[in-house]
Amino acid sequence: MITAVDLFSGCGGMSLGFQNAGISISAAFEFWESAAKCYEDNFIHPVYRTDLSSPVAALKIIASLKPDLIIGGPPCQDFSHAGKRIEAERASLTESYSHIIQAIRPRYFVMENVDRALKSNAYAAARKIFKDAGYGLTEVVLDASKCGVPQKRKRFFCIGVLDCEDNIILPYINKHLSMTSMTLRDFYGDLLNFTYYYRHPRNYNRRGIFSIDEPAPTIRGVNRPLPKGYPGHPNDACPLNKNIRALTTVERALIQTFPKDFIWSGSKTDMEQMIGNAVPVKLAEYVANALVEFISDTEITESAPTDFKTWLIQYKQYTTRSAKDVVSRCKRANNIYSFPKHIEAYYFFILEQQESFKQLSPTVKSQVKRAVALLEEYKTKCSVL
Repeated sequence: MITAVDLFSGCGGMSLGFQNAGISISAAFEFWESAAKCYEDNFIHPVYRTDLSSPVAALKIIASLKPDLIIGGPPCQDFSHAGKRIEAERASLTESYSHIIQAIRPRYFVMENVDRALKSNAYAAARKIFKDAGYGLTEVVLDASKCGVPQKRKRFFCIGVLDCEDNIILPYINKHLSMTSMTLRDFYGDLLNFTYYYRHPRNYNRRGIFSIDEPAPTIRGVNRPLPKGYPGHPNDACPLNKNIRALTTVERALIQTFPKDFIWSGSKTDMEQMIGNAVPVKLAEYVANALVEFISDTEITESAPTDFKTWLIQYKQYTTRSAKDVVSRCKRANNIYSFPKHIEAYYFFILEQQESFKQLSPTVKSQVKRAVALLEEYKTKCSVL
């Protein structure tokens, strides 16, 4: 099983998504007490309240855990559309994350951030550290609504694989992307007891009323009620009326795809902030599944024997002498009629028409055909052409 450590874990959206994909989380690191307490209430592994802006203290703990994978989303407010569009002190946490990766050198890492981070100076510095440490990087901005989340939320992911080429995970990421955006009704069906709701816009040039028959807008860290002075907007999903209300804290958590039984703690303000900051669980799970699929394919390829005879011994339990006989019969068949790229039924039909094959005894014919069938199985399973 793949083991992981979650840095800047928040309340645990990323951990839960990766855990759902079958990855074992060994520990989390979160300095904000409210988020650390919430995380603790929902997971059985330890959460360390360590300030990762000075990662030296955390390195010893992380190194002792020997994780295969490090995941994390360094706090991103300084890159965010919602905050001041400058890079400030907190953006340096992205570089702290990269220094931890450089020091520990896990086989894999996944870093999440807002889409703006991709073009930031802080990420450019971190990226150089990743590359100097020997990582191939898959860098992609994902729309959560195309990844199983009923929310239009764009997030940047950097997935690193040690001693590998860039973009190697990209086919696995793109493989399962939905062609259409998921709506709230798609995800929750009739579980939601409302059709329209209010999400406070950053300014009144933007609409504030949305429908459950569309993806939700990005869940932010602040949840304001419908103000008396809201003027309405031409693009609102419905006219303003007395039934329109803001989402509850629990409803916002559901849109972030946290399960119903997730335990929330702390003040209402803290809970709203934790929910808004979190990686949607299903988005994290989507990325984790892509990585797990890649790792599974890689392990099959890496563990496959480099030659046919070894495969026969290891996987078919042939003796060394029997395996050698199978290889010899394959060579005999190839000398009679050369193997095509893929050995199919037509090859056996043509082989049987050859005069030199007809002269073999029935027993030897059967042995030769069986040997060739084993060779094709080996080529298929081990991707050896």
